[in-house]
Amino acid sequence: MLAFDPFALALAALAVDAVVGDPPALYRRVPHPVALLGRWIEALEARLNDASASDAARLVRGGAATLAVVLAAAGAGALVHALAGAGPAGGVVEAVAASVFIAYRGLRDHVRAVARGMESGLEEARAAVAHVVGRDPASLDGSAVARAAVESTAENFADGVVAPLFWYVLLGLPGLLAYKAINTLDSMVGHRDPRHRSFGRVAARVDDAASWLPARLAAVLLAGAAVAVPGARAGAAVRAAVRDAGRHRSVNAGWPEAAMAGALGFALAGPRRYAGRTVEDAWMGDGRQDLGPKDVHAGLRLYAGATALLAALLAAGWAAGRAAG
Repeated sequence: MLAFDPFALALAALAVDAVVGDPPALYRRVPHPVALLGRWIEALEARLNDASASDAARLVRGGAATLAVVLAAAGAGALVHALAGAGPAGGVVEAVAASVFIAYRGLRDHVRAVARGMESGLEEARAAVAHVVGRDPASLDGSAVARAAVESTAENFADGVVAPLFWYVLLGLPGLLAYKAINTLDSMVGHRDPRHRSFGRVAARVDDAASWLPARLAAVLLAGAAVAVPGARAGAAVRAAVRDAGRHRSVNAGWPEAAMAGALGFALAGPRRYAGRTVEDAWMGDGRQDLGPKDVHAGLRLYAGATALLAALLAAGWAAGRAAG
């Protein structure tokens, strides 16, 4: 019986996402909740982020917008939890609701599409990778497309799978929805360009804090999965993460990216272009930069293995709770 054990419900939510994902037929008819959240953030940013205001005023307005969005998301999570608990199948309803905010299958499908695109041609690969990264697709050659896909697999394993489940186990649906709000805010306004540098600063710092532990847990899971994934090396994953993660421009993204790079013998991150500007970043790992579609599939195998390890940990937490109870 699922009851409302957080480990059991997290495991069930992950299973639902892995099997069902985000059904296109459903989300052609109704907007995805994260898309609705994004529209609200976009409207708030357009209304509050006045280019003529001082940096201090924009910082305060951005902080207020961040607080409002996060509190509203947490409140929505609490409401769904209460409604689910009032019904006879509350655990199932809550697990399905939580699965909407987990991105295991969606990420896997998008990255697989990049690998298939690479097998068809560079333009197809660029079009596919535009769905998973924010950098300029036209600036990417075949190797850069493959690296971008593998980097996205690693980083979004932390942000889209580990962190949502971490906060769900810790704080239930309110924590899960609050984290998704924080992460969406960061992706939309937490940039360093002149328009968002002040307005999105609070969102970016809050996301750094909320993702800090999950990012490092993701690195551990990737290294652990490398023990069982053919061709991957657990020791090299640990060494790369410890050596390189701190040199990444992001306080968190370097951990899963470096672990993935080390495990598979790749070099990831490095200089890249976003919106016409070059971002200088350190390389994660000291392996090959010249990657192809087979390497993208290797990244997906490690991703699947790390997710399976995460599922095993959730199952162990559930079993431990049952034994203690």
